[in-house]
Amino acid sequence: MATAALLLLQNFAITKTSKMQNEIKKWTASDIPQTNSGLAVITGSTEGVGYEDALALSSAGWNVVIMGRNAQKGADAIDKIHRINRKAKVSFEKIDLANLSSIKAFVSRMTLKGQAINLLINNAGVMTPPKRLETADGFELQFGTNHIGHLALTAQLLPLLRKSPGARVVTVSSVANRAGIINFDDLQSTSSYVPMKAYGQAKLANLMFALELQRQSEKYGWGITSLASHPGVSRTNLLITGAGRWSAAGMARTFLPFLFQPSAQGALPTLYAATSPDAKGGLYYGPDKMGETRGFPSVAKIPSQAKDLNVSLKLWELSQELAKVEF
Repeated sequence: MATAALLLLQNFAITKTSKMQNEIKKWTASDIPQTNSGLAVITGSTEGVGYEDALALSSAGWNVVIMGRNAQKGADAIDKIHRINRKAKVSFEKIDLANLSSIKAFVSRMTLKGQAINLLINNAGVMTPPKRLETADGFELQFGTNHIGHLALTAQLLPLLRKSPGARVVTVSSVANRAGIINFDDLQSTSSYVPMKAYGQAKLANLMFALELQRQSEKYGWGITSLASHPGVSRTNLLITGAGRWSAAGMARTFLPFLFQPSAQGALPTLYAATSPDAKGGLYYGPDKMGETRGFPSVAKIPSQAKDLNVSLKLWELSQELAKVEF
């Protein structure tokens, strides 16, 4: 009896300790290390998850550059952040990830300033427009914006990133990458355009880019830590602006909001990858519950094609040719 009672007490203690450890692992924005320095550059940060990234980082003392296509939205985002934190160091830079000339112009402005970049978050995205659209440079809009635009931006910002010891690049993917396939025979969806299929390919490309960037950094000694993240299923305007308010996805976003976690929660995996001392280069982070659709930051599952080193290297090299850049 005494032995049984002792085992029962031990099991209770182990269970209680395990629960406490799980609670500690529930990482939130309050766990971001405070700083008085550091420059963070975030694409697509005038609203949604990107805005939450900017708010959390500026609240932790980072100097944040909010980036987007619309200057008024940028001003509104800055005003909103300043209402929450008057001392926040935030500024706006205009950029269109669907236009290589716009990316080059932004990089030229940043290079002229000469300030080292400590953190680049490749967050901006286009999702499932019902008709095939093209970027200014003739790429299918989702592949061109989500992948090619961010690859071009990262490549050209590499000198400023390398000026900062321990700089990180976090590229945001999506759970939709699980259905994605890199189709080298039709990367631009010219033969057949299926909105979600094209989106899945673009977000798979985002993940593969992040993983390959880490391998390239290690190979050539760039000193850059590259990570990937995804926000799960979050309540943003991405579905509405892409597929449209009256699409099935848009109506779900509008009329079934309980299916989506708040943007601030969706931002946590990216913020963890960007700031946590425990985040590791070459890993992929997402929410920990309900098939990675919601919850707190955890290591996410990498789809099988993203692990294919030959496909990753081919995509890396071909994408540089398309973007007319070199790392």
